[in-house]
Amino acid sequence: MNNQDLLKIAEEYGTPVYVYNTEKIQEQYKKLSSSFDEKTRFFYAAKALTNINILKYVQTLGANVDCVSINEVKLGLKAGFTPDRILFTPNCVDITEIEEAMKLGVHVNIDNISILEQFGNKYGDSYPIFIRINPHIFAGGNYKISTGHIDSKFGISIHQLRHIIRIVKTTGVRVEGLHMHTGSEIKDIDVFIQGLEIMFQLIEDFPNIKYIDMGSGFKVPYQDGEMETDVKALGKKVLKAVNQFKKETGKDFELWFEPGKYLVSDCGTFLVRANVIKQTTATVFVGVNTGFNHLIRPMFYDSYHKIENLTNAKGKERIYTVVGNICETDTFAWDRKINEVREGDILVFRNAGAYGFEMSSNFNSRLKPAEVMFHEGKAHLIRQREVFEDLLKNQIEVL
Repeated sequence: MNNQDLLKIAEEYGTPVYVYNTEKIQEQYKKLSSSFDEKTRFFYAAKALTNINILKYVQTLGANVDCVSINEVKLGLKAGFTPDRILFTPNCVDITEIEEAMKLGVHVNIDNISILEQFGNKYGDSYPIFIRINPHIFAGGNYKISTGHIDSKFGISIHQLRHIIRIVKTTGVRVEGLHMHTGSEIKDIDVFIQGLEIMFQLIEDFPNIKYIDMGSGFKVPYQDGEMETDVKALGKKVLKAVNQFKKETGKDFELWFEPGKYLVSDCGTFLVRANVIKQTTATVFVGVNTGFNHLIRPMFYDSYHKIENLTNAKGKERIYTVVGNICETDTFAWDRKINEVREGDILVFRNAGAYGFEMSSNFNSRLKPAEVMFHEGKAHLIRQREVFEDLLKNQIEVL
């Protein structure tokens, strides 16, 4: 998919519009699957992008799916994943959502003492579960996306291991999997090895373990010169550690990872139109026809997205601050070099596949954008742009 393809999509479907290139998803998945032992399984973290067409495509690649809500589980089933290929890893839900997942037959991951105790008292060993451990490893590119530190809400603290074991023994609950996820944007692959060593120690207390899930957090580059997690090097280190453990203990298990952003970030581009060029005494703003209601990551995580001018790709570079049309501070990029932007030009935000549309909203009563999938050389509309009536669809007028 080249820039001319993107301009055609902008012309045909309008802007703002998200575009996903399936070829890039396949490329990323092959990197992973060729870097690890054939017994390693990959569960796509659906929260990154849940359009049903993306889920269906990921399923055809041979991936499994990691879901964090019961509706993601249902989407996974609708996309063709069988229950044994779905892991349900919620947090802060009540027991009824766990029970609904059990009825659907998927793998269930429990991440707090309260639910573990309720589940064990009610179901004993009748339904095998995973337990999510918080290893107290601080990792990730931003505190807001680091999930394994001591103040994180995710998982059961490793310091509560004795409590976990007491519940398991007294209720008879069958623990077949252990899970941890330390964060996102992890550069140092030794973080995974450190986590794996912790898992090896925990296995001694859980004799029925079949699966070890290391979460994910593989980094993708957003800026020129940034690194990507070296999955080949990680695969070699993991294989060495796992083989040594199995040789010493005689215990065997499947190893799982949950790539989300790694698979879909770079597949996505976000096309917008320059509405106005506004010059103040200090800054030249490009005001575009979108805002953080469509792409919240720059305001939420201070994330960087490369921005290019597709319409005037050879224009002279100038310095711009790119802002949105929302009635809040709404900045996508400060002091960014971009080929000269004119009102009406089409701009592209790169690496917009993960947590772009997925975190969008109707703030300011703005409509959500369309989504397009570029597959086998053709563009397919996979979500219609919202219309005004969609804002009122679920409202009930009583006055």
